[in-house]
Amino acid sequence: MAHSTRRDFLKQLTLTGAGAAAFSWQSARCLQAEPARSPHKILKSNKGGYIGTTAAEIAAVMENYRQLGFDGIEAESPGLNIEAVNQARQQTGVPVHGIVDHIHWKQRLSSPDATVRATGLEGLQTALRDSKSVGGTTVLLVPGKVTGADETHDDVWKRSIIEIRKAIPTAESQGIRILIENVWNGFCEKPEQMRDYIDEINSPWVGSYFDIGNVRKFGKPEEWIAVLGKRIGKLDVKDWGAKNGFCRLGEGDVDWPAVKAALQKIEFAGWATREGNDRSLADTSALMDELLVY
Repeated sequence: MAHSTRRDFLKQLTLTGAGAAAFSWQSARCLQAEPARSPHKILKSNKGGYIGTTAAEIAAVMENYRQLGFDGIEAESPGLNIEAVNQARQQTGVPVHGIVDHIHWKQRLSSPDATVRATGLEGLQTALRDSKSVGGTTVLLVPGKVTGADETHDDVWKRSIIEIRKAIPTAESQGIRILIENVWNGFCEKPEQMRDYIDEINSPWVGSYFDIGNVRKFGKPEEWIAVLGKRIGKLDVKDWGAKNGFCRLGEGDVDWPAVKAALQKIEFAGWATREGNDRSLADTSALMDELLVY
């Protein structure tokens, strides 16, 4: 069976009476990893990174997050101990809502080397299967990096789309979305570019993993949110300021009230994952409640 396009998917929703305009990936695709106890539309998470190798180690990390008020965590793949993670999930009730494809910077889908691109594609497909295995809903992907004459913005655009489309059948079979993060890679530094890039891929299985702090260097995150709209599947939570770089939430140049208002306007509901450090994990949890959660 051929994989569906975004247009086909929305058409099917209309035919079944669901209504494309009413459909929200944030609500529909996050159900598997959503903690029932949360009364909020924004679910708080933290980047798991290295969360341990044994079930006991991972459970201790998860329990600490739970006690601090986080709704879940995000982990990395390839290399994740699936069995241990699942034991820890069952023990603590803390979900792993998604996976970060941690080889995407070096094994880039935009590389001029076909062998490197193939390795990157394999890593993405592994991450998709791993996300399914631990009850997640997404894989975070950086699609490439502008490096020079043999890896230009146009190269990143074209090469990465070819490779991502190869992974869409796996994403569809696993029920896991590929979400593109906006980073400092020289690629799509305007919201209209990111919008058009995602739309050219044209699949309901590909969207935006919007990083609030990363775009502050180039523009205002609330304006990006307005342009990307329902393409945004999940959020990375950072603050950034021209004077002090990445910093404690609320101490950079991000206009948090404007960001929250923009998210509410597009009816965002789902996971927001803190990437970076505040004074402590407890501080992070409190700041996310104050600045972002609604």
